[in-house]
Amino acid sequence: MKILVAADGSEYTKRMLGYLAAHDEWLGERHEYTVVHAVPPVPPRPASVLDKSVIDGYYHDEAEAVLEPIRAFFNQRGLKATFLHPVGPAAEVIVQAAEQGRHDLVMLGSHGHGSLVNLLLGSVATKVVAGTKVPVLLVR
Repeated sequence: MKILVAADGSEYTKRMLGYLAAHDEWLGERHEYTVVHAVPPVPPRPASVLDKSVIDGYYHDEAEAVLEPIRAFFNQRGLKATFLHPVGPAAEVIVQAAEQGRHDLVMLGSHGHGSLVNLLLGSVATKVVAGTKVPVLLVR
């Protein structure tokens, strides 16, 4: 099974990894893992006065701050994973990665707000569920 693990580095990502570790059916060499972290874009005005190498360095550093502990999680368990850190809105990045990578499942942590909050504010999880045909496992 091809599993896309969406990560933002929050407490909810840690809970999702804990869930993953506690359930043997999700771990093992029979699965192929891709970890994706959407790096928020630098706003256009500041980006227009910064050198491209500075912006690229910022994107890399921001991604590594989130992905390094997750990389360690997979390494400790002897599992291989591909790590992606495209720039863009989180829900769009996750949906695009799920579709383009032809994943069988998307796993992501969720804050677990009620439906009224999601209706008014929206959430990454809600947008991912609505935006992809790939099954989504939300861990709260």
